[in-house]
Amino acid sequence: MEQFRKILRFELKGYLTNKVFVGVTVFLVAVIFAVTFFPRVGALLGSGDDTGEPPENREVMLVSGGDESVLAALSRAFPEYEVRLSDGDIKSPVTVGGAVCAVELHGLSDFTYFVDNLSMYDTNAERISEALTGLYRLTALTDAGVDPDRAAEIMSSVTSFDIQSLGVDQGQNFFYTYVMIFALYMVILLYGQMVATNVATEKSSRAMELLVTSASPTAMMFGKVVASCLAGLLQLVCVFGSALLFYDLNRGYIEDGGILSLLFDMPPSLLAYMFVFFILGFFIYAFLYGAIGSTASKLEDINTSVMPITIVFLAGFFVVVFGMSSGNVDNPLMVACSFIPFTSPMAMFTRVAMSHPALWEIALSVAILLASCAGVGVLSAKIYRVGVLLYGASPKPGDIIKALKRA
Repeated sequence: MEQFRKILRFELKGYLTNKVFVGVTVFLVAVIFAVTFFPRVGALLGSGDDTGEPPENREVMLVSGGDESVLAALSRAFPEYEVRLSDGDIKSPVTVGGAVCAVELHGLSDFTYFVDNLSMYDTNAERISEALTGLYRLTALTDAGVDPDRAAEIMSSVTSFDIQSLGVDQGQNFFYTYVMIFALYMVILLYGQMVATNVATEKSSRAMELLVTSASPTAMMFGKVVASCLAGLLQLVCVFGSALLFYDLNRGYIEDGGILSLLFDMPPSLLAYMFVFFILGFFIYAFLYGAIGSTASKLEDINTSVMPITIVFLAGFFVVVFGMSSGNVDNPLMVACSFIPFTSPMAMFTRVAMSHPALWEIALSVAILLASCAGVGVLSAKIYRVGVLLYGASPKPGDIIKALKRA
């Protein structure tokens, strides 16, 4: 245990004094500070300038074949545009820049929409259709003898409704799930690679020969992995903690917190599950990265050596993302991945957040993951002891197995 503590302190000190690690953390906190304080600064600088009048120099939308009622309907539907009636050519102004778009009416239920470059996010045609449909129905009611005020009241009536979820709100929990999976994705790829690189660097200096004879490989492997985990958690706490602090300070200046509100209003039970699966998922991959890093003969071989582990992780990542996107997180593939140690941190957490897996399923998944972390950790320690003493060409899997048997 004393060996483990010494290695843990040494490795953790290495992370905390690393200029890149500190610089990235400070940079992320600074970005969050700028984003969350921007509304406050904007409110201070722009106070007293808002007159409530529509902005000048608005882009122009031309309308051909309509009357004043059409102009009024489209002006209400497009307050960001200056809607104008035109009896002449409406195509040329769109192509030369005199108007951003144009509408040619063939009747209230038929029109042509003109635009120079049609953006994939352009929804103007749908908005025009909705406005004209409302106007057509209002006109039809009036022509049928309905009082204009009564017709307007009928057209403006909206059915009110309330939604009460008796289970899980997938729409809200989707965001929590995505944040956890993406954070795990980034941390595993970043810190796993750092563990493998550190091991390979120590091996190339041959100082490892002294270390493996003075400390047990299990203490060394667990010390390195736990140190990288603590460093990653510390960085996440600094980033998300500062985000929470800055958001709370500027809550009154942020209109409709949206995503930020969802993030900081995460249920405590879901946060606990996130912490458990995040830690265990990181451990199992960090052990593998450390073991593979010890078998690399050169520092330049790290990326090639860890490629199989990265592919396995990415495969699980995409399976979970596709399951989330479909909304059916209890499909057979996701259920199976919930009990496979290399995918269960993401798959089971997704099911917990967006569905109702049985309590025994969650307990079994966590138990398998705990046992796998311990088993992979011990095996990685043995590979680590054998790998760091093998120089020259990268050892083949058969060579490592034979060396493990002899050890």
